[in-house]
Amino acid sequence: MEDFIYEKDSDGIVTVTMDMQGQNANTMNERFEPGMRAVCDRLEAEEGLTGVVFASAKSTFFAGGDLNNILETTEATEREFNLIEASKATYRRLEKLPVPVVAAINGAALGGGYELCLSCNHRIVVDSPKAVVGLPEVTLGLLPGAGGVVRLTALLGLEKALPYLLEGKQAAPAKALKEGMVDEIVPDRDDLIPTAKQWIKDNPDATVQPWDQKGFRYPGGDALNPKIRQIIQVSSAMLYQKTRGRLPAPEKILDVAVNSMRMNFDAALRMETRRFIGLMASKQAKAAISTFFFGMQAIKSGKVRPEGEIWKAGSAAVLGAGMMGSGIAYAHAKRGLTTLLKDTELASAEKGKGYSEKLCDKAMSRGRMDEKAKETLLSFITPATDNAEPGSLDIVIEAVYEDIDLKEKVIADTWPMLSKDGIYGSNTSTLPISILAEACPDPTRFIGLHFFSPVDRMKVVEIIMGEKTSQETLRKAYDYVQQIGYMPVVVNDSRGFFTSRVFGTFMDEGCQLLVDGMEPAAIERASWLAGMPVGPLQVFDEVSLILGQKVRKTHVSLDERLGLESNFGLHNTATAEVTDQMIEMGRGGRQYGGGFYDYDGSGNRTLWPDLARFAKGNSDVPIEDAVDRILYRQAIETLRCLDEGVLNTEVEANLGGIFAIGFPAWTGGAIQFIRGEGVERFKQRAKELADLYGERFAVRDDIYDFLDSPEVKAA
Repeated sequence: MEDFIYEKDSDGIVTVTMDMQGQNANTMNERFEPGMRAVCDRLEAEEGLTGVVFASAKSTFFAGGDLNNILETTEATEREFNLIEASKATYRRLEKLPVPVVAAINGAALGGGYELCLSCNHRIVVDSPKAVVGLPEVTLGLLPGAGGVVRLTALLGLEKALPYLLEGKQAAPAKALKEGMVDEIVPDRDDLIPTAKQWIKDNPDATVQPWDQKGFRYPGGDALNPKIRQIIQVSSAMLYQKTRGRLPAPEKILDVAVNSMRMNFDAALRMETRRFIGLMASKQAKAAISTFFFGMQAIKSGKVRPEGEIWKAGSAAVLGAGMMGSGIAYAHAKRGLTTLLKDTELASAEKGKGYSEKLCDKAMSRGRMDEKAKETLLSFITPATDNAEPGSLDIVIEAVYEDIDLKEKVIADTWPMLSKDGIYGSNTSTLPISILAEACPDPTRFIGLHFFSPVDRMKVVEIIMGEKTSQETLRKAYDYVQQIGYMPVVVNDSRGFFTSRVFGTFMDEGCQLLVDGMEPAAIERASWLAGMPVGPLQVFDEVSLILGQKVRKTHVSLDERLGLESNFGLHNTATAEVTDQMIEMGRGGRQYGGGFYDYDGSGNRTLWPDLARFAKGNSDVPIEDAVDRILYRQAIETLRCLDEGVLNTEVEANLGGIFAIGFPAWTGGAIQFIRGEGVERFKQRAKELADLYGERFAVRDDIYDFLDSPEVKAA
């Protein structure tokens, strides 16, 4: 029992301190169940036992299951069922002990860790923002499999439990106490065990869990209660609207929670196990674990960051106070980075600062900020029309209009503001960084920093390496992005980089479907079924057709300047074919009064009836094909970006696609989608789509071999 320290005091209270050897956190690894079983054996045989306290020697209480074991599970078998049941049996034995059992929660208790707490008669937590409790399994494509669904539903009632079960919400101490997820808060970690022991002495008869007491009633009512029945119906509908039928975990959680109220407690626990092992081998669980746990962990820990000391910017300038520049200034101010917000007119710069003020007012209306915090945040932004003192800034972000001549002029004019060790970033979405770098005296300190709109909500930045950008500049840019609380995705210079290039294929496929004769409403529906946040036709209207046309013309002009044959958007032929005609008709997008949609005075939209004019096909595109075309088109382009060296790692491809351009989260990202489908099946389906709909779905056979490269799987 080296993982469990067993200590009995003179009052007969045993403190079991979890300290899993060889790891930073306590987890349900292969030693956990045997260790817990031995603890239970000893507790049940202990003479003079008066109570039990569960504590942790780690900085956290308990981190939950071992996700590596779940990733390795290829099918749900009797072996997996028996292993889960064995672990759950130890928790059940704890709550059947004839003495009070208390959880002393010193840090995060999540997943299996909080399920252990639920098996205790009393839960005490230290007053620390890091001491969160919750059941986040749904975010990993799983359900709480150690009694969490059944016990939390019994503890809180269905209505209060569902947000924690279906959304994986976590609760800090005050919230957890208010909700009833914990029973007591102590100010300091050293108070935990003494307080737990005192509670045991004061409550020697508190040995039976509420759900094991005769006459137990579910808080808020059982499954037959009219209000609960209504909640069940509404939850089912809302769940499908959210998951679109792509995520089995939330559906199974709701099923277990509801049916647990209709059966014997131990039978409910067994049903929970059956549902859990069915999810263990699912491609959705593997996608979520690979991307949202291990992938995010890799990014946060800097596995794809150049080695070197951590760099922190102390002063910054943002050039251009439009939506992007104003949003970047807000992101800086929110993290305490002093920022000069420069524009050609002071009124424009002040309006840009006003954007931050509006966001602060919105936060205040929701109780998330007070007046003092607002004043502090705004104090970090200084509107201006003049440059800062030469050599005074650590970082300059150029965020002016996407015009190469304008950007080159601004870069040259504002470069002197940089300190000798500072870096300069361009917030361009498509223009080559290597060409823009020619406008500055030191291209090694120039890099692309592509933010996404709206900046306050899109917490990702595409970092673009130019041909001459140094590794030191990349390291500083990476640290800067994390300093302001955003996720960095590093790519190499290319037309459209990664995100704009792949997102362009999504929008183009919408136009291709329109040209093929598919009904516009069906196109948007197919996108919804695929899991995209917004349909391609609506996206065109929101970003504006005119902007897209200007970007294309900019690149044609750039190619002429460089003496190159223009191939920007080579595969996006339908976009130009459709949108150029619409612009000539005066339909440039929402801000121009209408595009693919018509808009009334209240902001409601309806598809423009004349879109049928662009159809050349016979509209006989099956919805399944349309869904696959939307997903496969983006996945293939992402694969090409990896093959061409635009992307460096699979983890950045997956996370960048999800957080920057909205590739469906249920897939775990574009490359994980290929893995989830199975490479051979994906290859065959891509060939079918190429035969049916065009060469844009055709890729070399050996491109898939690239997925086996250790460099691609990095992080």
